[in-house]
Amino acid sequence: MWAYILKRVLLMGPTLFGVLLVTFVVVQFVPGGPVDQYLAEARAGLGGGAEGGGLAYRGAQGVDAQRLEQIKALYGFDKPAHERFVQMLAQFARFDLGQSFFQNKPVAQLIWEKLPVSMSLGLWTFFISYGVAVPLGIAKAVRAGSRFDLVTSLLVLVAYAIPGFVLGVALLVVFGGQLQWFPLRGLVSDDWSELYWGARIVDYLWHITLPVLSMVLGSFAVTTMLTKNAMLEEIRKQYVLVARAKGLSERQVLWKHVLRNALIPIVTGFPAAFIGAFFTGSLLIETLFSLDGLGLLSYESVIRRDYPVVMGTLYLFTLIGLLTKLISDLCYVWVDPRVKFD
Repeated sequence: MWAYILKRVLLMGPTLFGVLLVTFVVVQFVPGGPVDQYLAEARAGLGGGAEGGGLAYRGAQGVDAQRLEQIKALYGFDKPAHERFVQMLAQFARFDLGQSFFQNKPVAQLIWEKLPVSMSLGLWTFFISYGVAVPLGIAKAVRAGSRFDLVTSLLVLVAYAIPGFVLGVALLVVFGGQLQWFPLRGLVSDDWSELYWGARIVDYLWHITLPVLSMVLGSFAVTTMLTKNAMLEEIRKQYVLVARAKGLSERQVLWKHVLRNALIPIVTGFPAAFIGAFFTGSLLIETLFSLDGLGLLSYESVIRRDYPVVMGTLYLFTLIGLLTKLISDLCYVWVDPRVKFD
């Protein structure tokens, strides 16, 4: 098993290298790079004039060649692409994610600042999905074919078919706009810091309700049906008939034998899903509810061609994804001794 772990860890290096290389090459051919963004701000009057020490943009004459070279050097574009790629890899090897071009902050600091919003969405979605979907899936398997199973299956499929952002718009219009039961934006109120601790908790839950409901339906439906199908598969196996023949009650058969084996695919994915929940960022939901999280950060960095943020977040999230995938695979061995990695 240790040989398998070592092999997987060693393969992470080439995988990361390939992901970064492909993304870096694609980025080089995308029009409107950081220099063009900088010049566009100058044309819009955002870069300052010559007196202010800014771009020295001179209307139709544009920027003089010397100043343009200084701008390219500012962003590192005075070096060939292969040198910039090697320099980036060296930084990433030291876990230095670089400096944002336009926000004048380290990428790691930006991620840390946006992380609480994405953690709030991800963790609440994770706990609600598992906390409700698993018991519901068990109940559906036990009552397979009944009216309860048919009605809940219909509701689950309808919930799965509705995109999260569509539901979010509907919730905003109905409960945020017409009824005004919930706020329209933000994770907390503007005067949140002035409230006492109990009111802070209530205010936070008040703001997070609609975004979480918008995100939870898709994963909720998948987990429910996965649990039900796993339970039904185990119920039909031979060992269940043997357990019943030994005189065990239906409750003992269900909870001591069937459930233990049926939850293996759920439990093995639990650690990876839990770790991933810390870094879950939903661009559409965060934009819709004005939540400044990782999803919105990634989108804005792509639009503004903020390459250090794009590459830094890609490197970090790819590394986390590879590690969580390894943890998920190892959980199969820890939960089910029959699985062997050779």
